[in-house]
Amino acid sequence: MVNIYLIGFMGSGKSSVGIVLSEHLKMPFIDLDQTIVDRAGKSIPEIFAEGGESSFREYEAEALRSVETEGAVIATGGGIIETMENRSVMKRSGTTVYLHTDFASIIERLKEDPNRPLWNQDHSKRQALYEKRLPIYKEWADVTITTNDRTIHEIVHQVEPLIK
Repeated sequence: MVNIYLIGFMGSGKSSVGIVLSEHLKMPFIDLDQTIVDRAGKSIPEIFAEGGESSFREYEAEALRSVETEGAVIATGGGIIETMENRSVMKRSGTTVYLHTDFASIIERLKEDPNRPLWNQDHSKRQALYEKRLPIYKEWADVTITTNDRTIHEIVHQVEPLIK
């Protein structure tokens, strides 16, 4: 069985949708950020504080490779698509579902979330990061779902028939 990778910017609902989608599809759920925390033995903010984003990306790539053959619904981190290696792993081992959320909705959902080091910077840097990743999400997604003003169940019901 192949994986279903949920990609999208932070705050797009990947973990929340992933949990419900996995229940509907009767597949295991894996939160890749939690896998990273478990393997590293430290929180994501601690990983960033100690080794910066590059250290976190190394943990992320390793965690992704470790779940490649799981046959699960996998909620990825927002930046997983920034390396070709990660994109290739997802392409060869599953279906990639992009949960698109507009930037205004992301702002409202995240506000000042202390567990997101790349969010807790000034507004222009947040927006630049969003705009940098947007075309990559769109290019690499097998399926795109817009999540603005939609409930988790509405999103899941839209995703389900598209991935079967």
